[in-house]
Amino acid sequence: MEIPKTLLLVISLVAATSFLQAKAVSVSCSNPYTRCYRSYIECPEECPSTTAMNSNNKVCYADCDRPTCKSQCRMRKPNCNRPGSACYDPRFHWRRRHCVLLPWKEEEFSLVSDSDLQINGRFIGHKPAGRARDFTWIQALGFLFNSHKFSLEAAKSATWDNKIDHLKFSFDGQDLSVPEEILSTWYSPNKDIKIERVTTRNSVIVTIKDKAEIMINVVPVTKEDDRIHSYKVPSDDCFAHLEVQFRFFNLSPKVDGILGRTYKPDFQNPAKPGVAMPVLGGRAGPEASQGRPCLVVRTASRLLLSSPVTVKLAFSLNH
Repeated sequence: MEIPKTLLLVISLVAATSFLQAKAVSVSCSNPYTRCYRSYIECPEECPSTTAMNSNNKVCYADCDRPTCKSQCRMRKPNCNRPGSACYDPRFHWRRRHCVLLPWKEEEFSLVSDSDLQINGRFIGHKPAGRARDFTWIQALGFLFNSHKFSLEAAKSATWDNKIDHLKFSFDGQDLSVPEEILSTWYSPNKDIKIERVTTRNSVIVTIKDKAEIMINVVPVTKEDDRIHSYKVPSDDCFAHLEVQFRFFNLSPKVDGILGRTYKPDFQNPAKPGVAMPVLGGRAGPEASQGRPCLVVRTASRLLLSSPVTVKLAFSLNH
């Protein structure tokens, strides 16, 4: 059966229009504290969309921190070799592209402490016989923002199963559920906190309105990791933990915390120059501010808490 020329022309016009619309997708900067605020920027041809059903595809986003207000392509999962990431045992990749290993024990630490935002991290650890320090991984993140507490964590599991969602969420002490569907979302009542699933399980993006975006994966300590690093993890715990990458907006010049302080205008890297992977350590407590470069103690009275306390105890990740 021969297709009429008129119908072919219509199909061609529809296809061309769809292509031009896809090519013309734009992104904007919603953060009012950047010079790119309300600027609409066309996406590159290689990533014409801001969403992707396939987590392996790159998406378009507005790089509002650059004075040129450009759009960029990126994956929707943490890149552990880029600034703002915290992965492995644990390695932080600072804003100024410096890597650091932090040999802590199991405890909570301040990652970011600002006048209107607090982010804590809880670390789980394992110390094999004969080793001088614990191996530690990020197990949970806790947020204090607009007087609300939000947390997410990697649930403890003896073995790893990709068919199970190992992420747990809570808001103001109540467990919450996010449907296990790609691109499904949850919003806080004031819509200032958003969770979006990148895959059906174990990968999300958390957005704190006008303050931060955090890409998060849950992963286990694999047998290959165990073999390479001699973790000697027990058979009843796969040490499910978080891989995270932060993007921050509108942090104040007085921001503190392991990651937060690297965003200060006058930040200077305390690690020894020329070391491929500088190792810095520090304990939580008042002594942490005395010559220990990795942890800064700061009171949290401005975070609408009942009483001034140190950052480490600004709030607990336990409900």
